[in-house]
Amino acid sequence: MKRILIICGSPRKNGNSDLLAARLASGAVEAGHTVETVYIRDLRMGFCHGCLACLPDRKACVQRDDINALLPRVLEADVLVLCTPVYYYSVTGQMKTFLDRLNPLYGHLRGKDVVYMVTAMDDSHAQLDRAMDAMQGFVDCFDDMRVRARVYGGGATEKGEVVGTQAYDEAYLVGKTL
Repeated sequence: MKRILIICGSPRKNGNSDLLAARLASGAVEAGHTVETVYIRDLRMGFCHGCLACLPDRKACVQRDDINALLPRVLEADVLVLCTPVYYYSVTGQMKTFLDRLNPLYGHLRGKDVVYMVTAMDDSHAQLDRAMDAMQGFVDCFDDMRVRARVYGGGATEKGEVVGTQAYDEAYLVGKTL
């Protein structure tokens, strides 16, 4: 049994990214895994100040917001699922800020599996890949993190359009096979 932490970076409640995340969670729970989903839009979270007071082994941030309570859950997770819509060929600002705020965990995320899930109006893999590249930049900063899957939810503009697509089915299967 694995502990799976899904991070949803969409500011739009019940949008296509949330639906993909829920679909992955459904497959993972069915497979016997423990799943927690965090919606960044619900967090009180400031930008990283770049002060580096969190390093080398503090595992906490000097800011007093919701991130410090989340850091231990990120550490405990076996699988980190990063789910975001594409904004201007990248992740949402919320997702980028979240990733920046994981700086206190630098050097402590070894051996984690990572799944990327992105949704976009455009079905172009170029656009979806560039958003995944932003998340890959985060993963590349840590030793021995492995990308297990990439789910492309392109062509989904209106809420709910991702349901019934190949990406929706794939999210479920990824959850089942983690």
